[in-house]
Amino acid sequence: MSHLVQNMAYSGETPWHQLGNRLPAKQPIEIWAEKAGMDWSICEAPVRYMTEQIGSLGSLRSFDEQKVLYRSDTKAPLSVVSERYQVVQPKAILEFYRDLTEVSGFELETAGVLKEGKKFWALARTGKETKLKGDDAINGYILLATSCDGTLATTATPTTIRLVCNNTLSIALKGASSAIKVPHSTSFDAQAVKKQLGIAVSQWDSFMYRMKTLSERKVKSHESLNYFLKVLCQTDDHDNQPSGLKNERALKTVQSLYDGHGRGAQLASANGTAWGLLCAVTEFVDHEKRARSQGHRLDSAWFGQGANLISGKITRSSSDVIFALPDRNRSLSKN
Repeated sequence: MSHLVQNMAYSGETPWHQLGNRLPAKQPIEIWAEKAGMDWSICEAPVRYMTEQIGSLGSLRSFDEQKVLYRSDTKAPLSVVSERYQVVQPKAILEFYRDLTEVSGFELETAGVLKEGKKFWALARTGKETKLKGDDAINGYILLATSCDGTLATTATPTTIRLVCNNTLSIALKGASSAIKVPHSTSFDAQAVKKQLGIAVSQWDSFMYRMKTLSERKVKSHESLNYFLKVLCQTDDHDNQPSGLKNERALKTVQSLYDGHGRGAQLASANGTAWGLLCAVTEFVDHEKRARSQGHRLDSAWFGQGANLISGKITRSSSDVIFALPDRNRSLSKN
């Protein structure tokens, strides 16, 4: 089975997906581009087609409304897109972090290429960090990713990683995801995105206050079951538990993670708390949800179905931390 991750580099501890080439800390952008497989460009060519044959050759014509994108190194095709499609180059994703790493104290930790070049990303640590009770450490990151096949806008996402289990959780502000998305119908302005990200990163303390509130909110057994039923099985508080639940396997797995078998589940911050509920769901998405390969798991957790479940689900008010985290109407069965 082929891996979804074509190339990847990382610095520091081996990532949870066990993929990539390890680099020493604080390498220049040029080294990252080489080792992460991002030292190539996206080229453009007109769409051409052959009409009726004239002798042995035929008539070659162009379709001006679309163009072919292909790799400069291998000449492999990437996609066919609209003539108006604005390309973001792999090196532009890394260049986004140059001043952040050289001046602002950020440090690149992973970068790589998915789907043979159709999608690529870089993840940098911001220097923001905190600890919940029980020495449960959480670090802040910025994830920047894009695609050249229309499946992903150029997206900058403030995110956190819980060190004990490498769970990822996008920072949410006022109940909504703080991700900044630039559609490919417009040009990518790195400086404008950084200004918007500055607002999101400045909300770190507020976000972590809400996470600490979750870690202090004790949860009863029936509350945890109702929470997981809502998130995974699309049930309602007033419904009796149906026979043949959707995602019954997922439900049992997440309950087991929450009940002490998950990474860090025994820490004081997570044991029997609302924070533990959230961690169990994110661990399921990042580590346990069925996937064809670790590369597919990474793609889902960061950019796809798993990310859609987790991101933007933090409640506005810590007084309703039990059921307001994930959207009640979104189910893993749809992912």
